[in-house]
Amino acid sequence: MKTMWKAMLLAGAAWSAASAAAYAQDVPAEDTAVDEVVVTARRREENLKDVPVAVSAVSEAALERTGGTDLTIIQQITPNATVQVARGSNSTLISFIRGVGQQDPLWGFEPGVGLYIDDVYVARPQGAVLDVFDIERIEVLRGPQGTLYGRNTIGGAIKYVTKRLGNEPTVTLKGAYGSFNQIDLMASGSVPIGETFAIGGAIARYTRDGYGENLTTGAEHYDKDVTAARISAEWTPSESLFFRLAGDWVQDDSSPRHGYREVQALNAGGVPIAGGAPLGDVYDTLSGAGDSNDVRTRGLSFTAQWDINEVLTFKSVTAYRDGDTETVIDFDGLPAAILDIPAYYADDQFTQEFQLLFNGERFQGVAGLYYLDGHAEGAFDTILSQAGIVIGTAGSVDTKSFAAFADFSIDITDRFKVSVGARWTRDEKDGEVFRANYLGATRSPLLGGTPRAPILLRSDYSNSKSFEKVTPRISLSYDLTDDLTTYISYGQGFKSGGFDMRGDVILTPQTVNGYEPETVDSYEIGLKGSLYDGRITFATALFKAEYKDQQVTTQVPSGASIASFVDNVGSSEMWGWEFEGRFRFTDNFSAGLTLGYIDAEFNEFFRFYPAGSINPLTGAVVPVGGVTLNIADLAVFQNTPPWTANVNATWTFDVADGTLAITPMASFRDSFSMFEFAAPLLDQESYWLYDLSASWTAPSGNWKIVFTGKNLTDERYRIGGYNFPQSAGVLFGNSVTGFYGPPATLTLGAEVKF
Repeated sequence: MKTMWKAMLLAGAAWSAASAAAYAQDVPAEDTAVDEVVVTARRREENLKDVPVAVSAVSEAALERTGGTDLTIIQQITPNATVQVARGSNSTLISFIRGVGQQDPLWGFEPGVGLYIDDVYVARPQGAVLDVFDIERIEVLRGPQGTLYGRNTIGGAIKYVTKRLGNEPTVTLKGAYGSFNQIDLMASGSVPIGETFAIGGAIARYTRDGYGENLTTGAEHYDKDVTAARISAEWTPSESLFFRLAGDWVQDDSSPRHGYREVQALNAGGVPIAGGAPLGDVYDTLSGAGDSNDVRTRGLSFTAQWDINEVLTFKSVTAYRDGDTETVIDFDGLPAAILDIPAYYADDQFTQEFQLLFNGERFQGVAGLYYLDGHAEGAFDTILSQAGIVIGTAGSVDTKSFAAFADFSIDITDRFKVSVGARWTRDEKDGEVFRANYLGATRSPLLGGTPRAPILLRSDYSNSKSFEKVTPRISLSYDLTDDLTTYISYGQGFKSGGFDMRGDVILTPQTVNGYEPETVDSYEIGLKGSLYDGRITFATALFKAEYKDQQVTTQVPSGASIASFVDNVGSSEMWGWEFEGRFRFTDNFSAGLTLGYIDAEFNEFFRFYPAGSINPLTGAVVPVGGVTLNIADLAVFQNTPPWTANVNATWTFDVADGTLAITPMASFRDSFSMFEFAAPLLDQESYWLYDLSASWTAPSGNWKIVFTGKNLTDERYRIGGYNFPQSAGVLFGNSVTGFYGPPATLTLGAEVKF
């Protein structure tokens, strides 16, 4: 209760003083005023101050000043956000905003935070930890965006906005060398052909030795080996027509990441396994599962825009994306295949969106139609040497999604505006699931292992379901002055239902019926703008959300198997406060502050426990038939620290006729749980990260030198984990393993423009 009142008092003080904190866009002296920052959070270009949505816009220059190299920097500079590399991966994205997200990247289970490259939705998280190069900005929209962005933006949306080509030929070369033999190389450029056509592209190569080593094989561990490229062509035949064809490609050959064993390994009899004690370095591993990892994603999009007149604009976005992954995760972190998981994933999607934008004197808005046709498939083995078997799992899900949406704003007076919107969505899903036990602790036939018949068929079914939902939104905003805007809003988010690709019919017969959608009702009141001739820029918001039918993935060891099911567990509530702002003390010194607070609690949490598992309320073995329990008092929100904060400052100096900019930054994350239930050996305590960047730009502005130091105190902090302790299943080797964020690193880079 004291924490709640403290947060409310702080929020009230921030509101009355209007010293709320930063747009995440860094604002040194030379940057534009707050009312000139343009975003497309509502699918149309607007000044950030006028958007009644909690949104942060991070420019490429700001990302450089914070030392951000990929999307995970958002976690440090955005309130109430978790944006991480998935456990066991180098480029799979895990995102949570305001307590809502998805940790399970399995095919068929969809994210709760939508990722967009320009206007194209990226349905799968594999290969989605996008490196920052040749972009204009990143926008982070917090809270459900169900009206304009659709069914899987129940927690929010992240928009990766690339640069448009200019009218002049350009070439930019960047290079950097850093700790662990880090080598980053990037080249980009564009060439106009005539007065109406231009082509451009960028290619980047990122390599780094591992933070640790596989002590069994000698391979690098936590290394990086990524190649990425983009190419685009733009044609503007007249002032009213614009066409853009763009493609992107990412290849990630980094080694798979195997977990760090947090406890002593035990065999089925509870006897310590030789060499199974935790290692000295959290980045090292003893994995014998292999060091091969191959992730590829690519996309192609075509955008056409027709300015019909001064009021109406028609826009079409057509896109295709696909990707595939072959990897392995060693859950036990030891040479033996106690709990090894080799896997492959593949997906493709076609999307088409039509938009009609209105921009009248007192009436603005957008209406549109959206279609998605997607396919996702995969297979993985659970190799259990202590049982002498492998559990093979495979399946696919086909999705067709149809939507119609509209969102309009009306200027009732010069200062008072009303915005209303709604989206109708219909999803049709076809799922297939296969799961079987095979004799022999080697790869199953599903992943190219020795051909053999299963000794036990656990699942072999297909099913179809459809889901339909209307998600409304309404907001009222009022310009208190020309520089200050306050707003109040209500919006609803919706995440589609589906089928559990790990579904085990023997342990959980109801899995064949799939799971239902989840929804969030969100209420928000905010204040944003600037004071003192733009020297203070700020945005602050109070929010409350009601979460219903929340989808939670559960994996419960049961005998020689793992029971997996996706539950609609019940209901929960979240409320919180966000505070972003920047103060420019002088033309050469500015400081920023970002704060986030969230209080998230379950009201109901219903979970099915299969026969043979342990009843958490009584400690007894669950009898035949299983049991469903309300365990809300035991459950917590995962990946949702109560407090997040960021403090940074930028000094600029004239040095050798050029400009030196120095930016120290400190970011804080409160303690949080990895899962919906406490796991003391894995749950992360609160921590600070301290970073420093310095850049010198030549007088011409055509070249610069950049130094970046990240995690300068060499903090060890977990970003994920797997929890299969001996108390839950004796065949899993007491495998409690954690995955860690980067150690201290130093990087020196240079950039040249022609």
